[in-house]
Amino acid sequence: MQYGATNFPVKPVLEEIAVFGRLGFDYLELAMDPPLAHHTQVRREQAAVREALDRYGMGIVCHLPTFLSTADLTESLRRVSVEETTASLALAAELGAAKAVLHPSYMNGLSIHVPELWREHALDSLERIVSAGKSFGVQLCLENLFPKISPFSTPEVFGDVFERFPELAMTLDIGHAHIGEDGMPRILEFIKTFADRIHHLHISDNNGRRDEHLPVGQGSLDFNATAEALRRSGYDGTVTLEIFDPDRTTLVESRKALERLFS
Repeated sequence: MQYGATNFPVKPVLEEIAVFGRLGFDYLELAMDPPLAHHTQVRREQAAVREALDRYGMGIVCHLPTFLSTADLTESLRRVSVEETTASLALAAELGAAKAVLHPSYMNGLSIHVPELWREHALDSLERIVSAGKSFGVQLCLENLFPKISPFSTPEVFGDVFERFPELAMTLDIGHAHIGEDGMPRILEFIKTFADRIHHLHISDNNGRRDEHLPVGQGSLDFNATAEALRRSGYDGTVTLEIFDPDRTTLVESRKALERLFS
């Protein structure tokens, strides 16, 4: 396994690289969100970012902007959201990222009253982003969300998406899959069903009610069962710890816990 950590986009990217490098992480997952990690800002610092990663012997995975609206009911907002995503993809390729995490569309506002129209917009935007990923040579890994914010949260929906987009891979967010009823069965079903499509993992703990981003072992997620299922699936790729604790040493403690489980 390769273990990474994600930056907090309100902090300077170079400072975050130094923190994670000193903590011994294998790569940075670059969350490409404003104010300090938007693609325009990172492009200005591109040479320094590349130099810092090389100094610590770190690779890079890019997380495309999270808080966009690619299935918005307003066409101009959809268009600019796709443009922002593809501009970030272009920079990911320049930075040497082999893979990029893509959040699927959020369902909010009046979208909940016209779900079929929302789905049409979501898939149309996804098609354009997938096409851009192919042209830039970056593997897109679509991330599962959770039911309160998106239908892109169940193995059934991902099965339909993968049938339509065979070139897509998956980021399995263990914490997201755990939220709501039948959290652990859903995690295990994702792993069993998409063993060949899961190219990236997001790891955090929670108590099954909201996305708490807790250190491993501080929630109710069964990491023993999850690790066993991943071992059986043959997964041996990138694992990003999405633990949003101001005390960054909890990242190291969680990494060590996962290393013991996966060994």
